[in-house]
Parts: sequence; C-alpha cells; structure tokens
Amino acid sequence: MILAGGLATRLYPLTEKIPKSMIPVNGAPFIYWQMKLLEEAGFDKFILCVSHKSQAIKNYLKDGSKFGVEVIYSEDGEKLLGTGGAILKATRFVDEKFAVLYGDSYLPLDYKLAEKYFLEINKPAMMTIFKNENIFDQSNVLYVNHSIVEYKKKLNDDYKHIDYGLSFFTKSVFQKYPTETNFDLAEVCENLAENAELAGYEVFERFYEIGSLQGIQDLETHLKENPNGFH
Repeated sequence: MILAGGLATRLYPLTEKIPKSMIPVNGAPFIYWQMKLLEEAGFDKFILCVSHKSQAIKNYLKDGSKFGVEVIYSEDGEKLLGTGGAILKATRFVDEKFAVLYGDSYLPLDYKLAEKYFLEINKPAMMTIFKNENIFDQSNVLYVNHSIVEYKKKLNDDYKHIDYGLSFFTKSVFQKYPTETNFDLAEVCENLAENAELAGYEVFERFYEIGSLQGIQDLETHLKENPNGFH
C-alpha cells in the first residue's frame, strides 16, 4: 500500500499542478523509481491511496500492466481522510497482513528480510527504523532492546531513531477506528507503541525522500550512482 494522497504544499510550485509522486526525478516521475525498486524486491500488487490530483498518477500507471504489476486505487473521496483514514479505507483490498510505504520515500533496504521478520513475530505491527540522530530529519522513535518504546512527533533528546518509511500491519489494527474519518498514521503508531504492540526493525541503509528540494537532489545523485530501470 502506497500513501500518495498528500497535498505536498511544501514543494510548491513543483506540486501546483501535479501530485508529489509525479515530480520528475532524473527524467522519470518519482513513482517510476519507487515502483521499480519494489518490483525488483518481489512485490507485484499495489494499492495506491490517492486524492490530490490523483488523475495524473492514474494516467501514468493505469492498471500497472506495462510495468508487470497490478495497481489498484483507493480514493479518499470528497473528504480527505488523512494517512490513517486512507489506509483503513484501502484495507478492503488487502488480506490480513500488508505493508505500507509513504508515497515520497525511496528505501533501499532488503524488503523480503523485513517482511520475513514481521511474519515471524507475534506483533500486530512493525515499523522499520533508522538510527538517524536528527541527521536527515527529526528523530521520533525511542528504540530500546529491539523494541519501540515510544513513537512521537514532538522533539525529545532521547530519540535517536526515525521512522524509516516502511511499516507492516495486520488488518485488525485499523478496524478499531471509525470509517470515513480523518486520522493520522502517526496516531495509530503512537497508540501501538504505548501498548507494546509495535515491533521495530532496524535498517542500516540511509533513506531517500522527495519531501524537499534537497531530498530530490540527494535521490537524483543516488540514482545516477545506482542506475536501474524496469526489466
């Protein structure tokens, strides 16, 4: 599941007419590079949670067949649902367990190892984390003895790790929330951490994101040094 419905106001005027996923990166829309990475990792079915200027994404990806994958769209509708509400609405398309990725994240990790770990543990959710120490963005995770003890959006000097951008969930996590309401994925993860239900999976490769102009430049440099493309 890819969260691609944000307004991306921080990137204006780049996103004035297109959604963030369609920002050009080294000659192709960002979502091309993101889905290529995921396809190489072995994923072949995607649910895109969309709202803002979603037609541009649909026109480009269509049903995914030109990339050898299946793409389904879950629209927020007239009311923006937030990241949590969008996931809840899209759970009608998934089995009991699924992965969630932010629509602006390019994550060069071993996805299958992370997935394997989640399937082996007895937790309803798992977040990939990176020891960031406020280098690339604000650290927001307290990780102790292989467990996420706290997950918050506010500043705390004790936090050394950051949400890497990929999480795994069981469907039941979101079925506790009312449908067609706006709520944030951060709220869900914060509640899970407080109840000791959020496992942590530490990743050691830095993440890339297109949430800022610097982030776009860093990704373009990375892709030039590590070229790839669809088979």
